[in-house]
Amino acid sequence: MSQQSTEPSAEPSTSASPTLLPSPPPAKRRISALPLWRLPTPGQARAAVPGLLLTALGVGVALLVNRMVPGVSALIVALVLGAVLTNVGLVPESLRPGLRAAVKTPMRAGIVLLGLSLALPDVLALGAPVLLVVLGGVAVTFLGTLLLGRLLGIARERRLLIATGVSICGASAVAAMNDSAEGDEDDVMTAVAIVTLFGTLAVLALPTLRTTLGLDSATFGIWTGASVHEVGQVVATAGAVGAAALAPAVIVKLTRVVLLAPLIVAVNLWQRRDRPIPAPREGHPPTPERARPPIVPLFVIGFLIAVGVGSAGVLPESVLGPVSVLQTVLLSAGLFAMGTGVRLGALATSSARSIALGALASLLILLVTYTGLMLAT
Repeated sequence: MSQQSTEPSAEPSTSASPTLLPSPPPAKRRISALPLWRLPTPGQARAAVPGLLLTALGVGVALLVNRMVPGVSALIVALVLGAVLTNVGLVPESLRPGLRAAVKTPMRAGIVLLGLSLALPDVLALGAPVLLVVLGGVAVTFLGTLLLGRLLGIARERRLLIATGVSICGASAVAAMNDSAEGDEDDVMTAVAIVTLFGTLAVLALPTLRTTLGLDSATFGIWTGASVHEVGQVVATAGAVGAAALAPAVIVKLTRVVLLAPLIVAVNLWQRRDRPIPAPREGHPPTPERARPPIVPLFVIGFLIAVGVGSAGVLPESVLGPVSVLQTVLLSAGLFAMGTGVRLGALATSSARSIALGALASLLILLVTYTGLMLAT
């Protein structure tokens, strides 16, 4: 599977005679699944069973690894495991229907459940200066990464996923944005690998910089939450300093997670403007690639509702604990299925510029948020 490295060329004019139009290039293989409202036929359901069983097994292994090594994210293990199985030839074509079915729906459900862990009163208690630092860090990093990716010649789908993963919340944000970005499996794998790599480097490097930069524990926690990619990486980084850093770090990080929903809506509005539906030629309906994305996907609405429920504090801890586990299971299932579509050979030959973009984006969010905190304090 090849990775586009430049922007696609303009569409041919629809006024030309159909016989003079060039044959369209082969489309990139998108990550697709049945829409939520369309039930599978009995035949489709039977064909999906083997792949779904493999997905369940992969999730079980990922959870076991996470239990044995808590510092290793089950989501990352699931994604890598799926990629390894495919690239050693252990995923036959007969498993593909079930794996395709496991991609989108579990991921969307897991993102919805993520909203239950957010409490807006805690976010507002941070104060206006800190909230401006968080919002500015996300906005500058997202837009800056898109610009840098364009300068590096990286395809729009991939740079959009990398920008989202670095600016918001790592693998979960990459998966959520892919509905709008329409990247292929290699794009998703690359973006997740990048946020994992540079987030892990932050876990090792940032605590050693705290004294040099003259940050107290609370300010260091805010900086960590505003700049490190994954929630687990934030916990590990701030936890190395102590409880005084950990509490503000988690709250600030979850504030960035809240921004996932408006960011997806903004990207979809941009996509609709950038990709208007052309008037179809006679006998040629618009292709799916040219269809406008929805302004607000259903799972984003569900996420916002879950944020409201979580902020109301109506769910006891006895419910939130199992929900957190279920969220991890669902996200791991989607990422495992995505991983089984990755071809590492193609990924290895197309990722040098993507890694450079990930490094620049990670450095950008660190510098922007640190500068903002110094100006705010």
